[in-house]
Amino acid sequence: MLYSEKVMDHFEHPRNVGEIMDADAVGQVGNPRCGDIMKMYLKIEDGVIVDAKFKTFGCGSAIATSSMATELIRGKRVEEALSLTNAAVAEALDGLPAYKMHCSVLAEEAIKAALGDWYRRQGLPVPPECVIQKEDQTPGHTYE
Repeated sequence: MLYSEKVMDHFEHPRNVGEIMDADAVGQVGNPRCGDIMKMYLKIEDGVIVDAKFKTFGCGSAIATSSMATELIRGKRVEEALSLTNAAVAEALDGLPAYKMHCSVLAEEAIKAALGDWYRRQGLPVPPECVIQKEDQTPGHTYE
């Protein structure tokens, strides 16, 4: 089987789809080459992510990784969410085909872009892992 049962479940029944109108943080990343765009919305209270929603335009793997990523960070402290890796997202989905791993990278980057937005809104120094440097960009990705 190409995709795990968890990937198929999160694709067919994605969790946390939508937008948070009064979000404390918003991050968007995209890969114009493959067409995947992820927008992550976070509600943060006392340093804890109390809600996370996403809007993703893309393939089934992009939707599944967005869904799983929001599940993994809900209820976590900002610092914990900042350490979430694309490998952890893929592992939580029981794996992704190698040619779809870029979707888990986008999910990680969307969370970090949103957290960078939260730090900026709080007037706090943005941790380096939130700042996506030109030389760190995956070819074809754009960042907001």
